[in-house]
Amino acid sequence: MSLVKRCRPRRTPGLPALVVGALALATGLAGGPASAAPQDTLHELAAAQGRYFGSATDNPELPDAAYAAKLGSEFGQITPGNSMKWDTTEPTRGQFNFAKGDVITDFAQQHGQTVRGHTLVWHNQLPGWVGSLPAAQVETAMTDHITAETTHYRGEVTAWDVVNEPFNEDGTFRTSPFYNAMGKDYIAKALRAAHAADPDAKLYINDYNVEGKGAKSDALYDLVSDLLDEGVPLDGVGMQAHLAIQYGFPYQMQANMQRFADLGLDVAVTELDVRMQLPADATKLATQSSYYAQVVDACLAVERCVGITVWDYTDKYSWVPSTFPGEGAANLYDDNLSPKPAYAAVRTALGAEDGGDDGGDDGSTPGALKVQYRSNDTSAGDNQIKPGLQLVNTGTTAVNLSSVTVRYWFSGDNGASTYGSWCDWSPLGCSTITHRVVAAGTPKAGADHYLEVGFTGGTLAPGASTGEIQLRLSKTDWSNFDESDDYSHGTGTTYADTSKITVHSGGDLVWGVAP
Repeated sequence: MSLVKRCRPRRTPGLPALVVGALALATGLAGGPASAAPQDTLHELAAAQGRYFGSATDNPELPDAAYAAKLGSEFGQITPGNSMKWDTTEPTRGQFNFAKGDVITDFAQQHGQTVRGHTLVWHNQLPGWVGSLPAAQVETAMTDHITAETTHYRGEVTAWDVVNEPFNEDGTFRTSPFYNAMGKDYIAKALRAAHAADPDAKLYINDYNVEGKGAKSDALYDLVSDLLDEGVPLDGVGMQAHLAIQYGFPYQMQANMQRFADLGLDVAVTELDVRMQLPADATKLATQSSYYAQVVDACLAVERCVGITVWDYTDKYSWVPSTFPGEGAANLYDDNLSPKPAYAAVRTALGAEDGGDDGGDDGSTPGALKVQYRSNDTSAGDNQIKPGLQLVNTGTTAVNLSSVTVRYWFSGDNGASTYGSWCDWSPLGCSTITHRVVAAGTPKAGADHYLEVGFTGGTLAPGASTGEIQLRLSKTDWSNFDESDDYSHGTGTTYADTSKITVHSGGDLVWGVAP
């Protein structure tokens, strides 16, 4: 094999990587300009909680001096987006070039940051020669590649995404040259090869859409359980967390993290961003803020969640617009490298007392609530009403949910005058959601009843959202409704603020306009 390698100083032995990052930032080794009003960085806040907070980056971004200064000062960990992938490091079999990855590790060393290696074995971004190999040669090629790259970065990369995205959405194994040649055993073989080359690096399996409970995360759980039973070297699972506000927050994210932690594994949020359909507006940015805060909350609640990496920190270099046409604005900073409301929400979730600069005063008040709605019903004339609701705390103090109710106003039309109601799903758990249908004291056209939704307890943190609450109601004779003139009914299929659904706290109206 031909290896292109440069000699460089190693990290000081004996000092934990997290401490190195925190000390470097605290003593001003990060190279960015001093803030006019010094405040703890995201990484310093995370380090105080025993976590790291990092960002992806890549070689084309680093010549941007303002970008690099913020990357080096705000974050304690970096992940190269592309420069350590197979098509870059071994474009021709046996001919290795690590020059681009070396730029990333050099930057990290200069700024006291740790590096997550991404990625050794993936079905994508492979050079053509890998897919052309006879099946009998694939294992050797894979082992050689892993050995060369992990050996080159030994002592400089603290954790590796050894296997990336091994599953389809339904939990079946994804086909690839590796799976086709070795079946699922390629995963154990890859992990063993990486451990042999660098016994000190933390080894992960990394995937997307495994943040919440479901078929894909169940498959990952079963896989890692089997690997641990077999004694395969595996230290953790990476949850990419490429989220989108139009699809709702992952189901039971904290509980899902915890079940992996209960196996003795670390959990890392590895590629966090929260995209939206463009153009962005205040409502969408508030929902985005709540999603970011909920991810931080989930990580802090699970002892073995070791840290969070955003994919990248600024919309200026986001991968989203080119991959999801019409979507974007997914990151903590905008195109001009100015912090967005999500940045302040993350700071608050990490325990900052100042909340951070979100680009201006939003005029919110302590404990301010609003409700967002989308229609989950494709027909306005069938026998059920299906509102989707979520509460957002736009204020600066937590809200006690036990005193909060939400009213969705509708007309019963003809048929039975008694009703049934159901909670179909909520990230809070439907057992914590109360619901009933109430006859309006003063009936109005389109509003002679309302569905009243409440909570058995809990608090809603500043900037946080309850996440989607999926509700249904019907008449006991299952006769049809005509929702077209209902006061609260809308046709939007993505969450948006609405003034025609009211929020009450302690019996007082705090949001919306009653009919």
